[in-house]
Amino acid sequence: MKKGLHPAYGRCEVTCVCGNTFVTRSTVSSIKLEICSQCHPFFTGKQKIVDTTGRVEKFKKKYGLKEV
Repeated sequence: MKKGLHPAYGRCEVTCVCGNTFVTRSTVSSIKLEICSQCHPFFTGKQKIVDTTGRVEKFKKKYGLKEV
């Protein structure tokens, strides 16, 4: 195999916006996440609506759903 062909594979610190951090291995030194297994609704069992540019309100207005 040719030398210097593959990128360096080393320690990588992963940080989520919820504050959770963990260490893994990757070709980059750090990764920043928006959602991880500590805050994802599938793993926590809690529903969390992330609204981007009013999509939730647009859906409720379109289908006539009332605010709770």
